[in-house]
Amino acid sequence: MHDILVGFAKWLEGTPWGLMTRESVWAYPFVQLIHFTGLSIWLGTNFALDLRLLGVGSRRATAAQVAQELFAWNWIGFAIVLTGGFMLFSGIATAFIGNIAFQWKLGLFIPLALIWHVVVQRKARDWGQTSDTPGIARFAALTEILLWVCVITAAVQIPNH
Repeated sequence: MHDILVGFAKWLEGTPWGLMTRESVWAYPFVQLIHFTGLSIWLGTNFALDLRLLGVGSRRATAAQVAQELFAWNWIGFAIVLTGGFMLFSGIATAFIGNIAFQWKLGLFIPLALIWHVVVQRKARDWGQTSDTPGIARFAALTEILLWVCVITAAVQIPNH
C-alpha cells in the first residue's frame, strides 16, 4: 500500500498543477489564501450552526433555519477547501504522505469530522425546530467543534514534522 501511495504522490507532483504549486514563487501562497478562505467559510458556517445548537447567539432563527440558510455556503466552502488542499498537497505530496501530523489529519480527524458534520446537519432539521435544543443536539454540536479543533491542530503541526 505504501508503494502505491508513494507512486501516486510522485505522479501528482509531476502534474502541471503540482509543478506550478511547487515551483512558482506566487502559486503556493495564493493557493494557501484560497484554501484558508474556503476554510473560513466552511468552519464559520459549521460553527454558526453548532453554536446555535448549543444555545449561543440570537434566538431569532431556530437551528433548523440556520442549517437550511447556511447549507449552500457550507458546502461551497468545503469545495474551496478541498480544491485548495488538493493543490497544496499536489506540490509536495511525497513529503506530506510521510508526515505523521498529515496522516492523523487526513486519515482520522477529517473523516470523523466530516461524517459527524453530515449527521449534525441532517439531525439539526429535527433538533432545531424550536429555540430550545435537546441535550443530544448540544452534545453533537460540542463534539463537532472539538473534532474540527483536532483537524486544525493537526494541520498546524504539519510543518513541525
